[in-house]
Amino acid sequence: MLVALAASLAGVPAAARDKPVSIVLVHGAFVDGSGWKGVYDLLTKDGYEVLVVQNPTVTLEGDAEATRQVIARASHPVVLVGHSYGGAVITAAGGDPKVRRLVYIAAFAPDVGEAVADIAAQPAPGEDSAPLLPPSGGYLMVDPARFPTAFAADVDPTTTQFMAVAQVPWGLGAVGSKLSAAAWKDKPVDYMLTRNDKMVPPSKQRAMAIRAKAKLVEIDSSHAVMLSHPQEVAAFIEAAATEGS
Repeated sequence: MLVALAASLAGVPAAARDKPVSIVLVHGAFVDGSGWKGVYDLLTKDGYEVLVVQNPTVTLEGDAEATRQVIARASHPVVLVGHSYGGAVITAAGGDPKVRRLVYIAAFAPDVGEAVADIAAQPAPGEDSAPLLPPSGGYLMVDPARFPTAFAADVDPTTTQFMAVAQVPWGLGAVGSKLSAAAWKDKPVDYMLTRNDKMVPPSKQRAMAIRAKAKLVEIDSSHAVMLSHPQEVAAFIEAAATEGS
């Protein structure tokens, strides 16, 4: 038994076994979980168990269920992190009793009875909005020609050009689903606002963060802050993970 235990822990940093918190990362629309790679590397190096959700982004409930399944695998109480549309996902899934804190990164934080589409439709005078193509076959995509500057203007163009052609279509069933519960009403919240965001206007991010009574930090970054500023994002998540511990 002891030999088997030692073998199962081989290759796992001692710090990772000592951290009392697991971190679950939830991506947003048009991308997949690989965008968290830089942040994942930093957090795991610091000893955290980090799990990454792969959302189908077809329906909100489907993505919330995918997130709940990952939460169930976590070894410790969870800090649940969502980027962009992933914020709606963690709002829906974050009521899970294993979740102790919510972290929003340039993210939507809808209220009960509200959909991401409702927030996106609200005017934001003087700010850019996401350059979405008209719906096709029940899905949305960003105009590939405008994706690099709209989504990740401060990321290497070779990366953003690939992201533009490798987009994951965003289901209208995810965009338009109204939430039946909002975890931020009952859980502590941290919010990182991206000041140079051309996908989710900064004024909307600020309003959602204030509504959720979040601990708010602002950063000069595009929407893809986890790619352009992984160190800052990882440090922000770690600060949330150690809050109250």
